[in-house]
Amino acid sequence: MTISSLDYFTTLVQEANNVPLFEAALAIAQDAYPMLDMAAPQIALDKFANTLRQRIHADASLIKKLQLLNHFFFQELGFAGNVNNYYDPDNSYLHCVITKRRGIPISLAMVYMELAQQIGLTVRGISFPGHFLMKLTVQSGDIVIDPLNGTSLSHEELEERLEPYLSASSHQGHEKRISLQPYLQNAHPHEILARMLRNLKTIFMQGQQWERLLLLQQRLLILLPNDAVELRDRGIAYAHLDCPQAALEDIENYLLQRPQATDADTLREQISELKKACKRLN
Repeated sequence: MTISSLDYFTTLVQEANNVPLFEAALAIAQDAYPMLDMAAPQIALDKFANTLRQRIHADASLIKKLQLLNHFFFQELGFAGNVNNYYDPDNSYLHCVITKRRGIPISLAMVYMELAQQIGLTVRGISFPGHFLMKLTVQSGDIVIDPLNGTSLSHEELEERLEPYLSASSHQGHEKRISLQPYLQNAHPHEILARMLRNLKTIFMQGQQWERLLLLQQRLLILLPNDAVELRDRGIAYAHLDCPQAALEDIENYLLQRPQATDADTLREQISELKKACKRLN
């Protein structure tokens, strides 16, 4: 990856209150596809939007627009979850999602929300535990949408989805109903982009794809410069790529911030090995 693609990503996300989310999410694919034509996916979406706009009456309600969008997106275009190869990295690269019409909840949501915006619907992302969701605010309240199929989720369905992620202490006192509201807040673009990157991070860590992991960590630290864990994980990637000096700097900085971390002893042993490696290089 050239430095310019990182600089480009930095430029897109540097103004926290004015992030072009679709473009920034699309730019993540430049790690794996350095020759990516960034304009082509946007042109494809513009064509989708033009087709859909022609079917929408000027006085159509938000609900009617949502119904038309869902039918067009899921039924006609055939966007869906890639159930046959859920952990394929291409599921997180938006140009692949648009071409193949397959993705995971968060990448499908990025395409859906961009298309919604073009037809006058403000659909927001929700960083719900375990499964990214979307919502449209109408006069009667919020409609929470599953980006895998466009289904509107009821309060009971949301509670059921949340259940596995609640701590044991949350279940004490059954008379007190868990409030869903904290889990249904609009996700900030930085939060959404970090979640997309961390989905890929899990794949690359499990596959020990250290070069690809390092590229992700660079992007994560652009978004989250003060995140000690992401700093540590960049250091781990550097260590596996035989860059001991860079690894040493990141891991030592992590331990300065979190001296009592559960992995501190293991990392201190690694630091000793990294220092020896640095001496050999010198």
